[in-house]
Amino acid sequence: MATVAFDPGMSSAKQGKPKAAPKAARPTWLRWLRVCAFLLAVGVVVGTPWWGPQALARLDYFHARRVVFEGVRYARPTELVARLKVDTLQSVWQPLEPLAERIGAHPMVASVIVERQLPGTLVIRVVEREPVAYVPRKGRLQPADATGRPLPIDPVRYPLDVPVAATADSALLHVLDGLRKDAPKLFARVSHSERAGMDELRFKLGGLTVRTTSDVTVARFKDILPVEADLARNHLRAVELDLRFRDQVIARQP
Repeated sequence: MATVAFDPGMSSAKQGKPKAAPKAARPTWLRWLRVCAFLLAVGVVVGTPWWGPQALARLDYFHARRVVFEGVRYARPTELVARLKVDTLQSVWQPLEPLAERIGAHPMVASVIVERQLPGTLVIRVVEREPVAYVPRKGRLQPADATGRPLPIDPVRYPLDVPVAATADSALLHVLDGLRKDAPKLFARVSHSERAGMDELRFKLGGLTVRTTSDVTVARFKDILPVEADLARNHLRAVELDLRFRDQVIARQP
């Protein structure tokens, strides 16, 4: 559609009246001064911790139109949205701490950061609790994290390749979590773990049993690898590797 401009000076000229003198152009420095003043005003509004966000929150332009979740794998987004309690009539300039607290109360959430993405998006960055084992609970096996906390993960919907721990023993789960982080191939081999005494843990890796102390480190656990390789080179196989003795790996054959 064409734009029509109406110039009162041109109308007067057609009627025979003297043509008005053109207005002097504004100096460039004055235009820049006005731009800087506008930007400064916006900066003051945004940067003022008390009345700035409150003033912006009243503008429809900053209504929350979108919520973006990052880092979510096991938690259901519908549950997180329900906990967030944000609708399109609310502003992204509302306080973010209550939003983070609501999401953080979800049993799958280890930590959360809520940020604004102007003009109308809330970005929720989530770090979920990681399952390290199935543990017995109320007559069935349930996923648990490294602290023994049960996790609401549906194994039918999300099949988990994690071992079974005979109990929610903190030492057992700590070792499993260390293997998951730093030795994932070894972790994938573990099928079962249990406490066998006051200071003894046992791990089943297929047909191999590994016996350790309760304070075993991942580096010490990995000492079984060169022993297995050496046995394989000699066409031998161990049914048990014992790490309970300092700087030694004792292999027991069938």
